[in-house]
Amino acid sequence: MIFAIVGPSGAGKDTLIAGALAARPDLRRVRRVITRPAAAGGEDFEGVSEAEFARRRDAGEFALHWPAHGLHYGIPRAQIDGPGDAIFNGSRAALRAARTVLPDLRVIVITAPDAVLAERLAARGRESAADIQARLARAGFALPEGIAAVTVVNDGAPERGIARLLAALQPDRA
Repeated sequence: MIFAIVGPSGAGKDTLIAGALAARPDLRRVRRVITRPAAAGGEDFEGVSEAEFARRRDAGEFALHWPAHGLHYGIPRAQIDGPGDAIFNGSRAALRAARTVLPDLRVIVITAPDAVLAERLAARGRESAADIQARLARAGFALPEGIAAVTVVNDGAPERGIARLLAALQPDRA
């Protein structure tokens, strides 16, 4: 099974993914390729130049790729293939394409109330107040038509959010 984790900035997607990976050794993380320096921090990703990204995209190395916020993101095909469940931090804008290339894809939306999102974004110290307001304006979103998802609300302690994500990752086993 392949799981795409989507949601607004500040929802805690990377924190919950890390917690799920620690709790489920059978779960494989798909490490995104992003056109930003690896030293930029945040999630565990492979930073590449625009030219390298374009070369890899044109060579068909990505199962899925999309632009967002002035950057390019790719999901390596080689990391999707393999045994067991795989999980990646995706984009709601890429879900329609993802469903086409990954027909068994399951979508999980991680979200939190606006006040929690604003607090987390401010704590990161990477965005101005205006940038945070713009991100909050984009936080509420509808999924593309025909895309079903499970929603996980991450509004408290990380352990509670991780437990909710773990439950969402096992809908057939619950």
